[in-house]
Amino acid sequence: MKVLIAPDSFKGTISSVECAQAIAEGWLSERPSDEIVLLPMADGGEGTLEAIQLGVSNAERISTEVAAAFWILLPDGTAIVELANICGITHLAYLDPLNSSTFALGLVLKEVLANPDVKKLLIAVGGSASTDGGVGALIALGARILNRNGDSIELGGIGLQDIATIDLSSIPRAPAGGISCLTDVTNPLLGSRGSAQIFAPQKGADEEQVLLLERGLAHLKEIAERDDFPGAGAAGGTPFGLNLAWDISIESGALAVASTIGLPAAIDECDLVITGEGKLDSQSYFGKVVGTVAHLAERLNKSINYCVGSSDFPADSLTISLLDIAPSLKEAMQHPKEWLFNAGAELARRNSL
Repeated sequence: MKVLIAPDSFKGTISSVECAQAIAEGWLSERPSDEIVLLPMADGGEGTLEAIQLGVSNAERISTEVAAAFWILLPDGTAIVELANICGITHLAYLDPLNSSTFALGLVLKEVLANPDVKKLLIAVGGSASTDGGVGALIALGARILNRNGDSIELGGIGLQDIATIDLSSIPRAPAGGISCLTDVTNPLLGSRGSAQIFAPQKGADEEQVLLLERGLAHLKEIAERDDFPGAGAAGGTPFGLNLAWDISIESGALAVASTIGLPAAIDECDLVITGEGKLDSQSYFGKVVGTVAHLAERLNKSINYCVGSSDFPADSLTISLLDIAPSLKEAMQHPKEWLFNAGAELARRNSL
């Protein structure tokens, strides 16, 4: 049997690469003669570059001095930048919802756009720590975003309400192939489903700070005189800000990663697909890794199993949850490799029946 293992990360616990390896080792402990193919996945958040680097053999990793981050250049001239790798929430010693910004992202984008080999730019925007509407990135790219006194505004969401003028004339041009933001959400910038209301609390904002950030984003939109759009609210509004400088597009991060690493062809060549994530719930099938992999497997008429941390659905033979085999959630999270190994072994036994 040829088995393809393509999980997402178990966020805050284990990377998609380590997850896939642990499941594979468990499987092979029961079925050592099977062929295993590892294609860890991501959805435009943390781990996107790692998944692409592993899945594309001739991808070039290019280091940057900004936050000890890196970006990837594919042979066709496509550059891929990961916000989470540069200024994501995992980089913070403590959450700072008002002052965190996308400035470091802009510094990396400036480096990338100065590279003559770059023909197209993909920006994976998941995993952000800020709600600054992408303004920090614009400032790093050369924009003059000033207050009423003619001074540059304060970085972070805290500064948005002070914007008086926006001058984008010094922003570098987009590459010939354009710029896309990769995300797993379609939330707008403002409103009950907007960036501040939905995501800022996850970044440490209390109710008062959420309202302040919402007002700041609304003020940015008013000064910019641009319409809201689906996906504008991803990553604290980063796509909205970048769209002021360039005519960007919004793409499904999971689909983009799947296409880049050749996942459809790999699924077509295997007998069984295993995917998974930290928590399987109703949202897993809408723009997430699990839903994307499951849809591809179904389209290609391939069997699929799920290895997850926990599940909101009734137990079945196709799904194994670490909570079903580990003595506690704490134990599963403290020793994920051990329990993913056990889960892989159990899935192998089930497929031997």
